[in-house]
Amino acid sequence: MEAKQLHQPASSHSPIYHAILQAGPRLKPLQQVHARIVITGLGRSRSLITKLLSFAYAATSPITYTRRLFLSIPEPDTFLFHSLITLTSKFNFPQESLLYYRRMILANISSTNYTFSAVIKSSADLRTFNTGETIHCHVLICGYGLDSYVQAALVSFYAKWGQLWIARKVFDKMPEKTVVAWNSMISGYEQNGFGKEAIALFYLMQDLGVKPDSTTFVSLLSACAQLGAVGLGCWVHEYIVRNCFDLNVVLGTALINMYSRCGNVSKAREVFDSVEEKNIVAWTAMISGYGMHGHGSQAIELFSEMRVLGPRPNNVTFVAILSACAHAGLVSEGRQIFASMRQEYGLEPSVEHQVCMVDMLGRAGHLNEAYQFIRDMVSKEPAPAVWTAMLGACKMHKDFDLGVEVAEHLLSIQPENPGHYVMLSNIYALAGRMDRVEKVRNIMIRNRLKKEVGYSTIDVDQKIYLFSMGDKSHPETNEIYLYLDELMSRCREAGYVPASESVMHEVEEEEKEHALRYHSEKLAIAFGLLKTSPGVAIRIVKNLRMCEDCHTAIKHISVVSNREINIRDRLRFHHFKDGSCSCQDYW
Repeated sequence: MEAKQLHQPASSHSPIYHAILQAGPRLKPLQQVHARIVITGLGRSRSLITKLLSFAYAATSPITYTRRLFLSIPEPDTFLFHSLITLTSKFNFPQESLLYYRRMILANISSTNYTFSAVIKSSADLRTFNTGETIHCHVLICGYGLDSYVQAALVSFYAKWGQLWIARKVFDKMPEKTVVAWNSMISGYEQNGFGKEAIALFYLMQDLGVKPDSTTFVSLLSACAQLGAVGLGCWVHEYIVRNCFDLNVVLGTALINMYSRCGNVSKAREVFDSVEEKNIVAWTAMISGYGMHGHGSQAIELFSEMRVLGPRPNNVTFVAILSACAHAGLVSEGRQIFASMRQEYGLEPSVEHQVCMVDMLGRAGHLNEAYQFIRDMVSKEPAPAVWTAMLGACKMHKDFDLGVEVAEHLLSIQPENPGHYVMLSNIYALAGRMDRVEKVRNIMIRNRLKKEVGYSTIDVDQKIYLFSMGDKSHPETNEIYLYLDELMSRCREAGYVPASESVMHEVEEEEKEHALRYHSEKLAIAFGLLKTSPGVAIRIVKNLRMCEDCHTAIKHISVVSNREINIRDRLRFHHFKDGSCSCQDYW
């Protein structure tokens, strides 16, 4: 009887199959069907238990229950193992997926390309690099090294681990590259900060005639946002419209983020309004976009609308709106929003929210309140990021005594962070304590600590150009430097005076003005002015906070060149026009 049950044809299970389908991915009805299977003597039917397990994982049932289901079958076969590994990977149970894979190996059952793809994905999800490498060895031993599905999974796995050279090696060896593989490699570049390489790979994809899909564009738009490649971003948007792609919330949010980070917040709002079903990510992206451009009032208006019509705000939303308040100087509104986190939504403020509050209070000149806010965090030592925000406020408002105290405290808890030494050096320099500047510099040299290298990018004719301070790698370096020298001379005539204290911590005395003149954003602007037509706005992305001298100089450049200049630095957007900046010197 038992043997007959194991091999009983599926047609005789029709009532039970119907009951499983009726139960769907809901735990309690599934358990009732399971009881019925046992009572009717079909408890060892692999096909029924496999179907039951598929719905159980879809229902994210307790692991103990699903394991009991699996263990109820004395000799799991190839189909059951492969089904379970694929299901657990699909429904985000990576640990279970690898567990079944190990049991399958012990049972001496061979893997398929789908099995390998699933367990490689699970290894990536679990961030278990050694396991992934071992499975890669199994792939090669079993002869699946050139299978397109397996290779695409390996590309994604190595890219997630930041091993891009291995990912690219696997990718380049693929005899037939699916769009999934292209997407994995492009996404891998973008996720690891290699936006330029992501865009270059997309152009290669185009040259080879591979048709992109929505996933391609989501990754590509993220790369455009990272680099400020607005030309390519607009082309992607046009392509989406021209080819009637469904503007779902994922693609729509990618466009919102791209336009916001490329300086066109009004276009971002157009896209936001056109997305029919907006989720929490879309609302938060638009609020964040307003915030980074200093449009605090619009951010608050949208946040208020969200509280009435949209999804419930989460922790990320509150970071976005508090940051918007900080950049716009909306202190009273920020205090109320921060209080509402606990009072209305039961959300516990995290480090990011605390940083926003200290930043908001400090920027507005409420240094004592900001300092007291930190001191009131009695449960534990405030995170270094909180003290860093306080230090920035001290530097902005030239409270050197408090600034030194905060900087020295930061160094005591994070002595390996070069940024803290640089900020302390700045504070000492502005206070005229050059002996201390020299001391800090010597400590950095002795401990081999280096300031993060600054660079700026500019998009000209859908090509990204990168400049660093004093950069001479560009083939047109001579023309760029001559033009910049002429530009700065005109700025001096218009009243520009170099802020030499901005570089006291960086170089020796005689090199100050040279270092200031050839900062990366100035070189990028000079190149942009040389290569674009009159009236075209210059758009720059800088990886660090803009220094005070560059901020002052670019105001003058906007006048003498009669151009609008938009710069996104690490903190926010700066829109320079006719000698003024949208941040109103509040950054």
